[in-house]
Amino acid sequence: MSSLITLVVSVLVFGVIILVHELGHFLAARRFGIRVVEFSIGFGPALWTRIKNGTRYSLRLIPVGGYNLMDGESSDEDEEDPPAPSSAAAAQPLVVCGKTFSEATAWQRFFVIAAGAVMNFLLGFVLLVILLSYRQVLTSKIIYDFTDNARSHATGLEPEDEILAINGHHCFVAEDVYYELQRTTDFTADFTVLRDGKKVVVPDVQFDSTTDENGNVSMVLDFRVYGIQVSPRSVFKTAMDYFIYYARIILRGFSDLFVGRVGLQDLSGPVGVVTAVGHAVGDGWRTVLELSALLTINLGIFNLLPVPGLDGGKLLFLAWEGITRHPVPERLQLIINTAGILMLLGLMILVTWQDVFRIL
Repeated sequence: MSSLITLVVSVLVFGVIILVHELGHFLAARRFGIRVVEFSIGFGPALWTRIKNGTRYSLRLIPVGGYNLMDGESSDEDEEDPPAPSSAAAAQPLVVCGKTFSEATAWQRFFVIAAGAVMNFLLGFVLLVILLSYRQVLTSKIIYDFTDNARSHATGLEPEDEILAINGHHCFVAEDVYYELQRTTDFTADFTVLRDGKKVVVPDVQFDSTTDENGNVSMVLDFRVYGIQVSPRSVFKTAMDYFIYYARIILRGFSDLFVGRVGLQDLSGPVGVVTAVGHAVGDGWRTVLELSALLTINLGIFNLLPVPGLDGGKLLFLAWEGITRHPVPERLQLIINTAGILMLLGLMILVTWQDVFRIL
């Protein structure tokens, strides 16, 4: 039964995240008058279709994500394309006027492609707002007190210090403190705090560590912080801080992979994400919501990476065209995108194999 629940929740999480991404492309295309041939919820055989203003809306059998067909492309699922909209319909706002994707300006196409990631970011922020709204208290970065014999207190931190940065990295939320200290080699770091209204640098603050039965070493956080009363203003501000926190750790994760700080063996694919969803389901809906926020922000950032085959690669081509007024030759785009897609497929196979191996 738990496996079935995990499967259902995983499908919903993946489906909503990908669907929102495609909805961003769709709404931007409609705004710029680009004809969307079809907007589909799901993949596979069509269960329901409706044509309105020249666009076919369809619900398909496999309820994971969705897609847009633009620029006069035809769907493989059906034989007929929807009719072009009437001139009366085309005169209304947010309706299709028959312009193909290639007829739009480079910057219009740029925003259509970027809109998918923007919608993922918006979804992530909304999920964080919902999640934080149900908390009884929010967490600040202002130190309330210390545990007995706290090493961090002995090496420089004081009650009422507001933690601003660690090792030069700004701390947006309390989790940033733990994240930054975990990246040090000996849990010793330079703190920037707000003390008595002034910024103060406290060098070489030290923390004790503990080792579990598996040999994993972790830091001992030896102080407590004040809580923040839940209000619309504090929730929205904290949600934005968490959004920046998630975005930064995702970007630093990609950076760590590029410089070799972490290896490919540390990556996870869809199987690993489903496993994580299963653990989240066991912890409750709040953990599922938090994981969903992280995943949608991750998808938005990943799609914007300047990698051929991703939206970020397309944005580079469109930016070049917008600046120089000359498009990158289609054959060159095809070669570069094909190489990128093959690379991404190879990476997906590798991380999926690793995920399966970890389970076994």
